[in-house]
Amino acid sequence: MASMAVQLLGFFLGLLGLVGSVVATVLPHWRRMAYVGSNIITATAYMKGLWMECVWHSTGIYQCEVHRSMLALPPDLQAARALMLLSCLTSTLAALVSSAGMKCTRCARGSSIKHALAISGGVCFLSAGMLCLITVCWTTNDVILDFYNPILPEGMKYEMGMAVYLGYVSACLSLMGGVVLCWNCEGRPRNPLHLPHHRHPCPPLVFKTINTPNTPTPPYYPPAALKGNYAPSRTSLSSNGYRLNDYV
Repeated sequence: MASMAVQLLGFFLGLLGLVGSVVATVLPHWRRMAYVGSNIITATAYMKGLWMECVWHSTGIYQCEVHRSMLALPPDLQAARALMLLSCLTSTLAALVSSAGMKCTRCARGSSIKHALAISGGVCFLSAGMLCLITVCWTTNDVILDFYNPILPEGMKYEMGMAVYLGYVSACLSLMGGVVLCWNCEGRPRNPLHLPHHRHPCPPLVFKTINTPNTPTPPYYPPAALKGNYAPSRTSLSSNGYRLNDYV
């Protein structure tokens, strides 16, 4: 029961990581920049994501524009798109495989592949977490380098948005879920061949009696048919008062 609860904990951690990764991929809040003019009414916030760019005005107007050309995007943005999509797909596959390999489900119950399914789900969660973590770390590095670049003007310097922090949390949840699933799965038996143990037959009673130490040897009695079946010697006849010459 305890191992089943631990498996459920790892599965739900990975599932939360999947939801967070999907939300972070869709949100446009990867890079943000706030501009405040001479009047507070002219405050404007610029947000740049993987799929669109948005502008928010203090008057309540919210405008977004989707990236029209994929080839015109910078290489770092294209790589971030691909990595986040791979992370979401891998997390989805991990959720399906691990749900079939957990002990609380009826799928493949009693089969030898149930253990392998649980391990595969944990490994997929680990891979999805690593992909998401690589993406958000790469984006963070680019934002920091651009922010401290003296060549770039102030209007082109962005800061990290809410989606980057959400990506960090999602990556950590996926990694923890994968570790829990892989750690909780019991190992296979050490003797996979299941060789039978042959027992040596017990020795017969006669040999067992002879081979037992400190056991006296049974006495030997000659057969009754051999008793008296021998000719008396001359000495024995003469001792009884009879002589052979009296009968010859």
